[in-house]
Amino acid sequence: MHNKESFFINRLKSITYAFKGAFILVTTEASIKVQFFIGILMTFAGFYFKISTTEWLIQIATIGLIMALEGVNTAIEEIADFVHPDFHKKIGLIKDMAAGAVFIFAITAIIMGCIIYIPKLF
Repeated sequence: MHNKESFFINRLKSITYAFKGAFILVTTEASIKVQFFIGILMTFAGFYFKISTTEWLIQIATIGLIMALEGVNTAIEEIADFVHPDFHKKIGLIKDMAAGAVFIFAITAIIMGCIIYIPKLF
């Protein structure tokens, strides 16, 4: 019984830490704020254009994934700056690669948005 309580308490602590991290990201990081704002706009657009259930699933997954990737990118940048606060070519490369991963999905998200919304506009 004690192990189950410890497991449950540990899961609650994990959720608390995750919520704290998400709150910090949304309130302090410019890139996350931008993605959050775009996500809100796209949600309003979804209601306005009455997108289908499948389109909602794609849109919600896309918004969540881009924000999660931005969070991972921010964490990588923070770790890199902590490990090596001074400029270093390898740290710069690592940070560029993480930003590149976000960029690749951001382009994908734009294409997905166009597939959903262009037919509704014309």
